[in-house]
Amino acid sequence: MHIHFGRVALRAAVLGALLAAAAGAAAQGTANGEWRTYGGDIANTRYAALDQITADNFADLEVAWRFSTANLGPETEFNLQATPLMVDGVLFSTGGTRRAAFAIDAGTGELLWVHRVDEGERAEVSPRRRSGRGLAYRDDGGDGQIFYVTTGYRLIGLNARTGERLAGFGDDGIVDLMQNMDQEIDPLAGEIGLHSAPLVAGDTIVVGAAHVPGSAPRSMRNTKGYVRGFDAGTGARKWIFHTIPGADEYGNDSWLNDSWRYTGNTGVWGQMSADLELGIVYFATEMPTNDYYGGHRHGDNLFSDSIVAVDIDSGERLWHFQVIHHDVWDWDFPCAPILADVVMDGVERKLLVQPSKQAWLYVFDRETGEPIWPIEEREMPPSDVPGELLARTQPFPTHPPAYDRQGVSEDDLIDFTPELRAEALELVSNFRMGPIFTPPVVADPEGPYGTLMLPSTGGGTNWPGGSLDPETNIFYGYSYTRIVSLGLVNDPERSDMDFIRGNPPGVPAPRRTLTIRGLPLVKPPWGRISAIDLATGDILWQVPHGETPDNVRNHPDLQGVDIPRTGREGRVGTLITGTLLIAGEPGTFTGPSGEVGAMLRAYDKATGAEVGAVYMPAGVTGSPMTYMHDGSQHVVMAIGGPRHPSELIAYRLPE
Repeated sequence: MHIHFGRVALRAAVLGALLAAAAGAAAQGTANGEWRTYGGDIANTRYAALDQITADNFADLEVAWRFSTANLGPETEFNLQATPLMVDGVLFSTGGTRRAAFAIDAGTGELLWVHRVDEGERAEVSPRRRSGRGLAYRDDGGDGQIFYVTTGYRLIGLNARTGERLAGFGDDGIVDLMQNMDQEIDPLAGEIGLHSAPLVAGDTIVVGAAHVPGSAPRSMRNTKGYVRGFDAGTGARKWIFHTIPGADEYGNDSWLNDSWRYTGNTGVWGQMSADLELGIVYFATEMPTNDYYGGHRHGDNLFSDSIVAVDIDSGERLWHFQVIHHDVWDWDFPCAPILADVVMDGVERKLLVQPSKQAWLYVFDRETGEPIWPIEEREMPPSDVPGELLARTQPFPTHPPAYDRQGVSEDDLIDFTPELRAEALELVSNFRMGPIFTPPVVADPEGPYGTLMLPSTGGGTNWPGGSLDPETNIFYGYSYTRIVSLGLVNDPERSDMDFIRGNPPGVPAPRRTLTIRGLPLVKPPWGRISAIDLATGDILWQVPHGETPDNVRNHPDLQGVDIPRTGREGRVGTLITGTLLIAGEPGTFTGPSGEVGAMLRAYDKATGAEVGAVYMPAGVTGSPMTYMHDGSQHVVMAIGGPRHPSELIAYRLPE
């Protein structure tokens, strides 16, 4: 379906000249005041050299426009995760419960066109429904082209000016991603999809795959999440990379007992990056089936939990590095690698910088795959889960240090008051605790109920990833600190696997809930932003991000207790500009006048000091981006929440 609303005038020519001059100062990041890819550029720096909004005027920002996605699908949406693009005065994004692609005027928020495909049951059973995280733009020398992946796992090509499908791309603008996958896929089985944006790397479109969350899969047999490159002009498949190697492929011997034949997943559900000069695409993979039990897939399981570099044109593997062998913690990679050119010891190095759920920042030479700082293989304890065979060692980065807490001990527990501390100690006595990579356990009603794990299965860092200032080569990233329990149960009615994640039978929820009187079990901060110097690998500063939540600030047992700013737990993207680090709060607060909302915050990039904040009517659900339009710098992000329908909201300085 296609709806067209006409188009408004473009930017003034004088503005274009000013923006070109500003963009010329940056070797990486956005150019000409636009935002052409999900991460700002295909290096995923999320950096724009714009400097109209500064520490002195950030608090003066006002709403320029708001665009609701409520009418883009049959149901109301509350969790829009997209980062919009801005090209030539037009904003592009996906949105709505049917995942429509749409274009709006960058200055007013006026809707210009909408495109959607009604996929029926194929969309309804999809493992990755709703609005997705965005789309990709390609400069074809004409109107421009938009590419996005539908809920039902189809790749769509559109004319960027009109929103009409590209007649020469695939079948009337559509490539069915369930075809040419080197395996048989039932489109109505709901086993594969994608919510991330495709990557346009020159004349190649690269697409990954995502699956149903894997804590309790129905079977040890699942669809494989291969990565493919398509010709941007025709939609024809150029190459496929088997993330689970076939019988005669490199890495197959890391799957014992022929487990490669039936094991699935191991896809790329996050964003990807590319270096066009080197001709390399970089992606980071997830784990195999099942997230917490590997008894049916013994071996290291290449290319799961790996950073992989492939040739843009052929898909040939150039190098890889596996960061977890035989993962049973669900610490797969959720976000794009970031590419940086950094002078180290007087020599410019081309780096790949990968944030992770474990809160390690993995840093490699992106030409060779060589770690910049040593990564040591360290002996690990075995599992006592029947049938499980863990790897004997796991890789430990020696530098940079972890940017969030790892492992669980009594020192991590809440200590606001002696009473709360005592209750925390009593609660954790029913669980196993230990350092990072402590194995899951079979959930026992007599204890342990499970293994306490920090970072959680969500991170650390999750899908928003991090950002980079290419002028200073400082990495910035948000992470959150949440504790989870990993307990396994045998349940033949739910799965043919020997074990899946579950709770100990007969133990009521209050006894295994990881909170103390409604407060988090672990001490704050629960959300933080870290700055890491890539030239040295040193953490420069860390600050809690977000005010103390209402349920903590107003807790009856904490009245009179001095509670430092705790930061907020969630999924937060950071935006870097020529002057600031900008990030929105997740979740909401209740203000002194009863207003409900969250804050968009700005920090000094050098010190982490907060320099300004602006009210938002809801917490962030997508990562912020910025652009120039008609002489004004705009900051745009997706917001929403349980009682606030999703929308894009744009801020600018008063005219």
